[in-house]
Amino acid sequence: MEGREIVVIGLARSGIAAAEFLARRGVAVVAADRKGEAEIGAEALGLRARGVRLELGPHRVETFTGASMVVVSPGVPWELPALEAARGAGVPVVAEIELAFRHLEGRLAAVTGTKGKSTTTAALGAMLREAGFDARVGGNIGSPLIGLVGGSTPATTFAVEVSSFQLEGTVRFRPHVAVWLNLTPDHLDRHPSIEAYVAAKARIFANQGGGDWAVVNADDPVVLDEARRARARKLLFRVTGEPLAGDGAFFEGGRARLRKDGREETLFVREDVVLPGAHLAGDLLVAAASARLLGAPPEAIARAARGFRGVEHVLEHVATVGGVDYYDDSKATNVEAARRSIEAFSRPVLVILGGRYKGGDFGDLAPALRGRGRRVLAIGEARERVMEALRGVVPAEPCASLQEAVERARAAAEPGDVVLLAPACSSFDMFQDYAERGRAFKAEVRRLAAEAGDEGPRGGAGG
Repeated sequence: MEGREIVVIGLARSGIAAAEFLARRGVAVVAADRKGEAEIGAEALGLRARGVRLELGPHRVETFTGASMVVVSPGVPWELPALEAARGAGVPVVAEIELAFRHLEGRLAAVTGTKGKSTTTAALGAMLREAGFDARVGGNIGSPLIGLVGGSTPATTFAVEVSSFQLEGTVRFRPHVAVWLNLTPDHLDRHPSIEAYVAAKARIFANQGGGDWAVVNADDPVVLDEARRARARKLLFRVTGEPLAGDGAFFEGGRARLRKDGREETLFVREDVVLPGAHLAGDLLVAAASARLLGAPPEAIARAARGFRGVEHVLEHVATVGGVDYYDDSKATNVEAARRSIEAFSRPVLVILGGRYKGGDFGDLAPALRGRGRRVLAIGEARERVMEALRGVVPAEPCASLQEAVERARAAAEPGDVVLLAPACSSFDMFQDYAERGRAFKAEVRRLAAEAGDEGPRGGAGG
């Protein structure tokens, strides 16, 4: 690749990492972003010191059509005119994870789905490390995959969260273990249709062969249908209901079980899991089954499951203030994720909902809220849509900011209640990303705790 000009588009985390990776290998790199110099961060501007040429502001089509390759960050729309022009000129246009895959050594496990990706990926990495593997965790969480490939060897195992945005730009990307957790409508503000969203997700199986594994949800008909087309071996899982009749991963008698090739074994005991919510225990089941396929012994998997404390911004317990537990689930960015978050608790819940709408029906939250919802605090661009869908189900009120929502929740909550940030929306109307939203929520809660002199226990499971 030395001496070849490659364009990297999108100067967020993945784009910066891709540009740095290429520059270190002597590649002539152009890093493009529609934002101006005053809008991008110092880290992106620092690429100049590494020999990267920055092209900021409106895209110059000739830059893209004249490149030898274009590497796309996840946040960049695939149908962008400059990318369409590049493809029309025969220029390869690939995702950052595709570039990374072409340079990594070792085995790759990739996790996708509408909900549960981060917890499953993080837990899988923890189980592999507990087993003594050189396990590297990243992708759509933590470090971009391109930032993990340096120094990898055939003994390295990658546990990677992959989104539909990343998968739609893959060509050769081939996980040894491909996990598809579930599918509900999401990102319809970005994908032109639900069919396009499904097709992007299904690319996780596209290049697998008979020596690979597709780990799929036995109770999701869309996922099952797409998996049938895969050439990989199939391992089904079921997180609720009756155990599977054949091979697969499931819960039975309070134990996470794996049945494969006529053998059955326990991977961990469910009551050892400290995370709130049945869906998070289900994520650990899938992680455990995947870790076993990669060669981790059951004893190491069980130890990791006992010690796993979850992922930041995923049903994360922030503090207990005045007898009220505050939970940050800022990563619940779609309606299905928010529903599962609400259902994780049997106590009264005050839910902060809203942000930038990206599809789904907020009315689908009604059954969960009827049983446990005390109040809805609606924020962001979608607050009127939230109010319209839920005001007849539970008391609901609009709030001008996240700070106001936390304050109103504090005023309305009673000891024993839960205040839950589960927005069911993206964060881009008010924040840079879900992580910044989660940090802002936690800062407000900790301010309340400091004012009350009641820091409270951290990390309790609730329920």
